[in-house]
Amino acid sequence: MLQSLLDYWKRDEETAPNFSAWMTTPPRAAQTHPFPTDLPDPLRDALSTRGISSLYSHQLSAWIHTRARKNIILATGTASGKTLAYNLPILADMLRNPESRALYLFPTKALAQDQYSNLEFFQSKIANLKSSIYDGDTPQSSRSAIRKNARIVLSNPDMLHTGILPHHSNWSDFLSNLKFIVIDEAHTYRGVFGSHVANVIRRLKRVANFYGAHPQFILASATIGNPKQLAENLIEEDVELIDNDGSSRGERHFIIYNPPVTDPALGLRKSNLLESVRIASDLLKHDIQSVVFARTRRSVEIILTYLQGEVKSKKENPSHFSLFTPTTSHSIRGYRSGYLPHQRREIEQGLRDGTVKTVVATNALELGIDIGGLGAAVIVGYPGTIASVRQQAGRAGRGDDPAVSIMVASSSPLDQFLAHHPDYFFGSSPEQALVNPNHLLILLEHLRCAMFELPFQKGAGFGSLSDELVDEYLEFMVANQDAHFSNEKYYWMKDQYPAATISLRSASPQSVVLQATADDGRPTTIGTVDGESAAWMVHPGAIYMHEAQQYFVQEYNLEEHIAQLIPVGLDYYTEAQRKSEIEVINTIESSLLGRSSRAGALPARTETQSVGEKSYGEIQVTTQVVGFKKLRWFTYENLGEEMLDMPPSELQTTGYWLSLSEETLTRLRDAGAWSNDPNNYGADWTRIRDRVRARDKYQCQVCGALETDPSTLRQAQDGATLRARQHDVHHKIPFRSFTSAEEANRLENLTTLCRTCHQKVEQNVRIRSGLAGLGFVLGNLAPLFLMCDPRDLGTLTDPAWKPANGLPSVILYDLVPAGIGFSQKLFEIHDELLQRALELVSECECEDGCPSCVGPGGENGVGGKMETLEILRELAFNK
Repeated sequence: MLQSLLDYWKRDEETAPNFSAWMTTPPRAAQTHPFPTDLPDPLRDALSTRGISSLYSHQLSAWIHTRARKNIILATGTASGKTLAYNLPILADMLRNPESRALYLFPTKALAQDQYSNLEFFQSKIANLKSSIYDGDTPQSSRSAIRKNARIVLSNPDMLHTGILPHHSNWSDFLSNLKFIVIDEAHTYRGVFGSHVANVIRRLKRVANFYGAHPQFILASATIGNPKQLAENLIEEDVELIDNDGSSRGERHFIIYNPPVTDPALGLRKSNLLESVRIASDLLKHDIQSVVFARTRRSVEIILTYLQGEVKSKKENPSHFSLFTPTTSHSIRGYRSGYLPHQRREIEQGLRDGTVKTVVATNALELGIDIGGLGAAVIVGYPGTIASVRQQAGRAGRGDDPAVSIMVASSSPLDQFLAHHPDYFFGSSPEQALVNPNHLLILLEHLRCAMFELPFQKGAGFGSLSDELVDEYLEFMVANQDAHFSNEKYYWMKDQYPAATISLRSASPQSVVLQATADDGRPTTIGTVDGESAAWMVHPGAIYMHEAQQYFVQEYNLEEHIAQLIPVGLDYYTEAQRKSEIEVINTIESSLLGRSSRAGALPARTETQSVGEKSYGEIQVTTQVVGFKKLRWFTYENLGEEMLDMPPSELQTTGYWLSLSEETLTRLRDAGAWSNDPNNYGADWTRIRDRVRARDKYQCQVCGALETDPSTLRQAQDGATLRARQHDVHHKIPFRSFTSAEEANRLENLTTLCRTCHQKVEQNVRIRSGLAGLGFVLGNLAPLFLMCDPRDLGTLTDPAWKPANGLPSVILYDLVPAGIGFSQKLFEIHDELLQRALELVSECECEDGCPSCVGPGGENGVGGKMETLEILRELAFNK
């Protein structure tokens, strides 16, 4: 079936021309070895009943090193048998020592459930082997028995952090006999999450040592650039790397698909979401079980709706698109965070037994949950790292069967860079997973938790930190009245339970519960959303998607953390609009740019002139959801915008910023390459504006709304009616297209529009500035050089940024409290980043800006490509 589809794609005129790369990896035979002589007979017999008569080479290596009491990390491919590699030595030790205990840590509850089924098989074959899951879903009535009887406890770092370590006295028997700690999917413990987990491991080792235990560590990871370094940074001990993957593998195809250009002048391509739907449909028609990976929860629901739903259109009236109720078939399902546990278990089982043919998922399915042998993986857009691409592609093709993975490029500059330079993609090694457990804010949080668990002896240390440094931090807590020092010990003295207020994964530990009304009128919980995402996902008026069903958000109760939803079937979805402001708290380092000359369109600069300044430092970002757009399905038509008054959120982090000098602005203005200055409509503008509104009888010339129409009135929070907003006066031909205000302000070029219609029209004819283009290309390229996820960075452009003395600036910042090091790295690679941006924009074949370089202008507007090129030439030629 798969080969016939691949042959069809190669012949299909709609598909074949869009393959920018196709790499085929031949099958690989297994490298096996006989069972080791010291493998206990009960384990031999159990393996034999499953048809296993030998071990892969990496499984044997894991056995040898673990039996030698060495810490190990297994870094082999997806479905290579890592679970068996760490289960065997642990079970062998438990057969020999009835008191031996083990703790298995998985990044998600779903993965713990999945791995528990593997242990159940051995549990049925080996006497006195009790394994149990201990996480947030474990009933309170069962927890005491698990603490007392379980020899293997499966949990996650979050539960260890909040539910086990703070109550370690209840776990004294288990902890005093703790021999093994398994950390599965270790590659997920990077960045902020990994830095938190490294500190949780410090606390676990400290408590275990208190009970006299010194456990051995076994880690398992997908392919990353630095598995040994990551493991040693997580556990702060020596680790042996095992990467001699001996598992067999069938033929693998990896394809980069670049959607066709639909408008060469604008550089517009077909939507990668819709092209992914077409490819997934082909797979479904050929009965090939597949997974479609989307980057966001919203994308999952949109793709799922396209696959499940039906769209009816009337060509005579495109506005009559209507979205019907999705099909009831369970062969196409979604899978992402926010789904309830029983929904996820049902989908996982459907993938294993074949009843689910296509699953649309976020990276929640990237991990090693057993979902059977899929034939294909469709990756909708570059997921941010090469390691993630390999992990997602690895979900297809278990065993010796052939499989295909297709990465469908988006129009983003990063995706287009990889689509046009596939050698860079295939030739690059996977990224390194980095953690910084000594990040000050994270460290202080866990020192508080550790002190709550056990008092600190003066000079005792914490992990790899020096005794002096730990004492310094503890003295800070004493001064802050968090701790009390007595008899050479530091004691926690507050009533609060510190771990409960610290989230390992998010700055917002509070989740928002999503409630819908059931058929019988009772409220039903359909899912959850993390607190950080709630403001833009479930604000009042939002359309929330869940399993391809639309829900209208009636109310978002900030105090109760509950969103009230009702099921609907509308022809649009919503997109939140956010506004950000940035203040500089402290400039750590800055450097003037300039003092070079070049040939080009702009006047030559003198030796003493500068082009700008680069800086990085500590900043505060204030973000607020101020409104949302209503976008029609399939056509993406903007049906209108509504204002919101949501509370702002604040983030103290680090940022890198680039500001243009006055000299550069002068040269750009003189060359006609600067459009960010505010419009000067002339001294008579107020009189002209009133005259146009009166001529048009104070009526919007598009929708007919009057300024006094009740639909234009706004309501204050107390319910009082506010004065209606005056309509806008719009230039039919953009003001900047004229050489004088008098010419632009001719009455025949002016019309009256309400605010909503004005925004729609401006979107169509907007002029994209060179500064906005610069921010667009830098924000999209930076993650490639930082080896980070694009969602780890924020970008802001401001033509008159106050912290830069009103100079035009582009700011890129870490979306992590206190920063994680990205901004400093951007400051250091400034020259390379600017040079690569210049190459990307120069090589783009569009005429005046597109989503693949500087971003598009409006349909009938002006892009900012030439302006951006001039700014980049100014900056990139600085030496």
